[in-house]
Amino acid sequence: MLEFFKDYKYFAIVFSILSVIILTTFYNILKVEKPLPIYQPALVNYELVDSTIQHRKKYHKIADFSLINQNGKTITQEDYKDKIYVADFFFTTCQTICPLMTDNMHIVQQKTMNDGDIMLLSHTVTPEIDSVAQLKKYAIEKGVNDAKWNLVTGDKKQIYELARKSYLAVKTDGNGDEYDMIHTENFMLVDKKRQIRGFYDGTKTEDIERLLEEIEKLKKEYK
Repeated sequence: MLEFFKDYKYFAIVFSILSVIILTTFYNILKVEKPLPIYQPALVNYELVDSTIQHRKKYHKIADFSLINQNGKTITQEDYKDKIYVADFFFTTCQTICPLMTDNMHIVQQKTMNDGDIMLLSHTVTPEIDSVAQLKKYAIEKGVNDAKWNLVTGDKKQIYELARKSYLAVKTDGNGDEYDMIHTENFMLVDKKRQIRGFYDGTKTEDIERLLEEIEKLKKEYK
């Protein structure tokens, strides 16, 4: 009888060890992070999606663009090739949400300053006011790092189409004419394939914290 319990004791020890190994393995499998979603027009609030692309369930990417930054340089999608970037829409004379958005974008700049894979892109929605000189003045006042963060102006229709049809950042009413005006607090996280991977309220501290966390999460996809 004693021999039986002795053998059972060894069996119990081996079984316990195997159970720990199995449970640890399952835990590690289950805790693997899911990748960030890839936002398609069909997955976003329809009010933010142009009617011509509301049906699109895949292959949505940020369209090609050509705009002018605070230094008078032409900025295109090539300047953001193989980069993760955060985009938003603002104007320098805004007295409501834009100052807070810019301050929060500056936080993102500071947190990613030493990471060459991360860039920022802010589009003015009043290009008739925000000339290159105006953007440069604003950039200096706000501590913009020219190597990481472009403030861009250019053709209004192009900027508004980007906001509505590429970044899905703002309600679709309007056509970019002189009477059209968009005003959105949205920040968009864009991956190296020019796909939208996240939306954030650029006026909220908790959303900026989430954005920074999700930038790190997105970077892991490229390791």
